[in-house]
Amino acid sequence: MENRPQRVKKAIGLESFVFLGLMLGFFSLFIVQMGFVNALSTMMQTAFRLLTDTVFFLTAIAVLAGALSGLLQEFGVIALVDYLLTPLMKPLFGMPGAASIGAITTYMSDNPAILALAADRNYRNYFKKYQVPALTNLGTGFGMGAIITTFMLGLSALTGENYLPAALVGNLGAVVGSIVSTRIMLRFTAKMYGRQEEAVNDAGQAMDRKVRVVREGSAASRFLEAMLDGGKVGVQMGIDIIPGVLVICTLVMMLTGGPNESGQFTGAAYEGIGLLPRLGEALEFLLKPLFGLQSAQGIAVPITALGSSGASLSIISRLISSGLAGPHDIAVFTAMCMCWSGYLSTHVAMVNALGYSHLTGKAILSHTIGGVAAGVFAHWAYTLLAMVL
Repeated sequence: MENRPQRVKKAIGLESFVFLGLMLGFFSLFIVQMGFVNALSTMMQTAFRLLTDTVFFLTAIAVLAGALSGLLQEFGVIALVDYLLTPLMKPLFGMPGAASIGAITTYMSDNPAILALAADRNYRNYFKKYQVPALTNLGTGFGMGAIITTFMLGLSALTGENYLPAALVGNLGAVVGSIVSTRIMLRFTAKMYGRQEEAVNDAGQAMDRKVRVVREGSAASRFLEAMLDGGKVGVQMGIDIIPGVLVICTLVMMLTGGPNESGQFTGAAYEGIGLLPRLGEALEFLLKPLFGLQSAQGIAVPITALGSSGASLSIISRLISSGLAGPHDIAVFTAMCMCWSGYLSTHVAMVNALGYSHLTGKAILSHTIGGVAAGVFAHWAYTLLAMVL
């Protein structure tokens, strides 16, 4: 982790009063509509549900991904992939071929899965220092890809339409968004660290990339040790993401959700003031030409995906059932849900876990632009495809 000089300020100053006023104003948004008791209860219940339903799930994914990455590293698969895919990854993403392992891992699971890879000093050996923070953007661009794509294809059961072309266009849009996000992030980090410093300066002594460190013992013992050591790294990653997921995602979900079906606030988990969906409707004049969504209500999908792609999927099924979304919308939803994949609720924790918490703002800015690019690309790509078909 990078050592940075400490900054000091007066113990009590203008900043203290300004922050206090802003904080009270922010929480007043919830208290006025929901009531103090209900707002506090919803905050606690949502955080608890996120811990039990999301964090534990992500931790399990991180353990499995860590075990897999340990095996891939121990037996030279990552070195092979790096050799084969660097000619493709370098011009597109500006990253070494080994980064593709991170993309595949997150596509099959979720954003934090890439952290288990990045924590391995042997894996970091393939990267320059300025490239490591961008792993957050690269991995998030493919997060939950398999789950989202499978869900979109399953919507055919509701309407009888074939959503395979739309899902494929959406996946391509997510790739474009990930490229945009990663490239922008790399521009920020290259200015800070240069393009020559090795990433292993943060993780250990550099070594020749033509060789790799392996464990002592037989192939079977190396297999077991690599698998278990990788799993232990995953456990630590699961712990590291808890603060970011619980704090950020709780606020995002409360800004996105609404009262229960009867229109009442009960203090249950995931209730909220519905500010983000209303903001999306207010910006429809701008978002409509960008994404070409069939209904203004569709804006709630990418906005909800900022905090949780899983939550946005439930909105999609309701839109499809109500006839408010079609194949074109599915393409855009797939691209943006996959590219953003709840990055507001995971980026903070991921960047911090990598040891670059001071770059959180730049990572979020880069990925915001990348997600918009993914949606715009999917919109126009599917429009052209529909004209051809």
